Amino acid sequence: MGTSVQVKPLCGVYNENPLSYLVSIDGFNILIDCGWNDHFDASLLQPLARVASTVDAVLLSHPDTLHLGALPYAVKELGLCAPVYATEPVYRLGLLTMYDHYLSRKQVSEFDLFTLDDIDSAFQNITRLTYSQNYYMSGKGEGIVVAPHLAGHLLGGTVWKITKDGEDVIYAVDFNHRKERHLNGTVLESFVRPAVLITDAYNALLSNQPPRRQRDQEFLDAILRILRADGKILVPVDTAGRVLELLLILEQYWEQHNLTFPIFFLTYVSSSTVDYAKSFLEWMSDSIAKSFEHTRDNAFLLKHVTLLINKSELENVPDGPKIVLASMASLEAGFSHDIFVEWAADVKNLVLFTERGQFATLARMLQSDPPPKAVKVIMSKRVPLVGEELAAYEEEQDQKRQEEALKAALIKEEESKVSLSAEPAGGDPMVVDTSIANPSSTSVGLQHGAFRDVLIDGFVPLPSAAAPMFPFYENSVEWDDFGEVINPDDYIIKDEDMDLASMRADGDLNGKLDEGFASLIFDTTPSKVVSFEQTVYVKCSLVFMDFEGRSDGSSIKKILAHVSPLKLVLVHGSAEATEHLKQHCLKNVCPHVYAPQIEESIDVTSDLCAYKVQLSEKLMSNILFKKLGDYEIAWIDAEVEKTESGTLSLLPLSTPAPTHKTVLVGDIKMADFKQFLASKGIQVEFASGALRCGDYVTLRKVGDSNQKGGGNIQHIILEGPLSEEYYKIRDHLYSQFYSL
Repeated sequence: MGTSVQVKPLCGVYNENPLSYLVSIDGFNILIDCGWNDHFDASLLQPLARVASTVDAVLLSHPDTLHLGALPYAVKELGLCAPVYATEPVYRLGLLTMYDHYLSRKQVSEFDLFTLDDIDSAFQNITRLTYSQNYYMSGKGEGIVVAPHLAGHLLGGTVWKITKDGEDVIYAVDFNHRKERHLNGTVLESFVRPAVLITDAYNALLSNQPPRRQRDQEFLDAILRILRADGKILVPVDTAGRVLELLLILEQYWEQHNLTFPIFFLTYVSSSTVDYAKSFLEWMSDSIAKSFEHTRDNAFLLKHVTLLINKSELENVPDGPKIVLASMASLEAGFSHDIFVEWAADVKNLVLFTERGQFATLARMLQSDPPPKAVKVIMSKRVPLVGEELAAYEEEQDQKRQEEALKAALIKEEESKVSLSAEPAGGDPMVVDTSIANPSSTSVGLQHGAFRDVLIDGFVPLPSAAAPMFPFYENSVEWDDFGEVINPDDYIIKDEDMDLASMRADGDLNGKLDEGFASLIFDTTPSKVVSFEQTVYVKCSLVFMDFEGRSDGSSIKKILAHVSPLKLVLVHGSAEATEHLKQHCLKNVCPHVYAPQIEESIDVTSDLCAYKVQLSEKLMSNILFKKLGDYEIAWIDAEVEKTESGTLSLLPLSTPAPTHKTVLVGDIKMADFKQFLASKGIQVEFASGALRCGDYVTLRKVGDSNQKGGGNIQHIILEGPLSEEYYKIRDHLYSQFYSL
């Protein structure tokens, strides 16, 4: 049997709900993504609650709430205690995202699902990996290797590759094949014929997207039209995801055209977000990395964008045309909600949506066609307690402190009584009885007798002793030729201890914490939330432009056909989109396509039989390996034999090895081969999709890479008359491969 693989969706199938899936590989349970929506609806986490205690590892793919929003709550309330793995940007930016959501909710409600300490506690357990880094599981997961790969969409976004016994399980959701200003495209197309591919159908029905330049220009034209008409623009954005692409578009255009309209980025963690973006250049697009290498210019040194962390700072700005990018994108809470209510009634203003709103949110309602002319919203704010309410609150807190002090005193008194009634331990009478505690000064009637009992019971002299003695222990020190022996472990500071120390000192990891943000965290002023319903008449313009950074439907289909998995599992997307992509893939990609329901466990175990064998020493001594990339390869003719321990072993053949056709291993790119031939003095050019070499020889690739179940099989054909030139080019072609 092959490696046993089961997939069980916990949330996010046949709808656009958050993503969370349980993948079991030979009994090792991996939770991939742990998302929540902006409503923080606890009912969505019921399937996760039933399996959280059985999870052995957690993999996070993107730094937004849809992929990791439930992690603090799951660790605090659901018993999730497994190690977590993510890339560095997902870890850092995900932490800021959760901070921003907590503070946004705390300002308008008595939010108690988790606290900032719960967020810190959950994220401290994350192991950070770099792209293409193999991480080998241990213990129950022995033999399983996980590795993150570039997904696009968000900074640090990950396609997870999980490997065991040579079989790959690929998890690729919310990927983007397009190269953007701050991100490269996904590497999903580099995987061919994995055993299982888990992907989403979110954009399966989306038609071809316009070119990036056209989209960006339409975005800027819409903004400038409003600004030049003396209007204001609200762009609801996420905390630390797609907003980075929007900031770069605006920053670069403002710089090129010397524009002076003010741009504001308003979240509770805006400064920290941009600071982290400055330090993550190696995770970004090649153009950003090369620009920094050559000119030392950091793309996120924003000269035209003002970073704000409080709405009062925005209110102090002079009235006039401006752009505000504010969280949250759903308009359910945060600064964007309040700004929308203030600006919606002015026909000169614009609310520009750059992503589809989550289901049942205000943003989704406003994106409907036609948009509503009036909406009812709940306005909430936190106000300090005054007068009788403040007096009642302080009285309640005083009463709680007195009760806690009384309880502590009673516990200490009980401990003192127990210690006084305990008999001295037997054995050496010169050993101090440590069970007798120093009496508390708050206890009654212990000031004299207890001290005397300690002196008598603790120092019982031997008959031969002249006087009572304290116990003495001599610490022996080891020495060598160089002096005192030092244990290096005594001087090692663990990574988690360093992170904890920096967090306690500055509040945020690496000390990147805004002073205003710190004041919000440590503000203990007694307060309450005041709410009221308000009708907002929507007279401003509402525009949606797709800046989600996801591949469109036609691109998804081409990528899936190229990857050509043996088995395909579809998740996360509307019922219509999921069924549409399922039927397409059954006809054009592979015969085994699954679209499971919530908590429906499907078995996607490979039909191939995999066996572990040992290469005997006799066989190894006769094998000549050739290095191919990171691997060494060789052709083996051997006999299989079962050893006494039950394992299979390969032994040399007892008869002469049969002949076999030469196998050429490797791949060739026509453009690279063209340059190679040119360097050998051969005249070469592309013509009609083929490579014309010299006067008479033609080289072409044939084969259908989109063929159903055929994978990426292609043949190289060399055509031309038999001549010295033909054989010379053929030898050059063979030199590009490894011959076995």
